[in-house]
Parts: sequence; structure tokens; C-alpha cells
Amino acid sequence: MENTNEMQVIFDSRSSNESFARVTVASFMTALNPTVEEVSDVKTAVSEAVTNAIIHGYESEIHNISIRCRTEGQTLYLEVRDEGKGIEDIKQAMEPLYTSKPELERSGMGFSFMEAFMDKLEVESSPGMGTVVKMEKTIGKGRRLWTAQSL
Repeated sequence: MENTNEMQVIFDSRSSNESFARVTVASFMTALNPTVEEVSDVKTAVSEAVTNAIIHGYESEIHNISIRCRTEGQTLYLEVRDEGKGIEDIKQAMEPLYTSKPELERSGMGFSFMEAFMDKLEVESSPGMGTVVKMEKTIGKGRRLWTAQSL
């Protein structure tokens, strides 16, 4: 299909790779001509999803995290996947300020940030099987694209 693009990256669940994940997705989305704010929003959402996989999914053990990105038209589709311990109660986990790791001084705002910065958020998880965080963001929504004819 024309006007689509896809990539996948798999990396170790080390906190040092969180910035790698952010920059990789930001680079991939440049073809959509995003604003600095749109890039920042996506980077924040990716950061939260990857950090959740590292801290909660794998409890700081080293395993794989995969990110799949796809663009279709002006929409960016993201999937951050781990094969960690999974989430018992997704609804509870998505509550603002809820954290299963208060001893680590986690704010419990990861899913709230993902929801705020992306157009759509969906979480699929099974205990013992891992978690997939799916997000979408349409780039340039509400922004007028200037062309030579519009001048």
C-alpha cells in the first residue's frame, strides 16, 4: 500500500535503552513531518511504555522488548511488547496514581501520560504472558499544511 511504512526493533530491557527507543521512534516518524511538540508527545509515551516493561513486566531482569511502528497516511501506530509477568488488573493499572511498586517511588502516571499524549491507547495483557501497549497518533491533526497555492 502506498503511503505506509513499517519498522520493528528488539532490544534488551535495560534502562539505558529507554532513550534508544525514544530516539528510534522519533526518527521513524520524521517522514510524517511532525512538529517538535508531536515528537515530544510520542517520545514521552514510548518512554513510559518501555519503562513499564522494564520495571513492572520484567522486574529489572534482562529480556527482550520489541517496538513495532507503522505509518499509514498521517497516522503513527505503535506497539510496545514485553513477555514479562503481565498485568493482573488492567483497569486498576491504568488508574491515575496507581502503582504496584510504591517502594520504587513510581508516580503511577505512566498510562495516564500515554493516554494524554497519544490519540488512542489500548493495553492487552495476560498474567505470565506479557503485555502489549498499542498507541496511535495522527500527525498534523488540526494543522493547516501550506502549499504554494495557498500563498
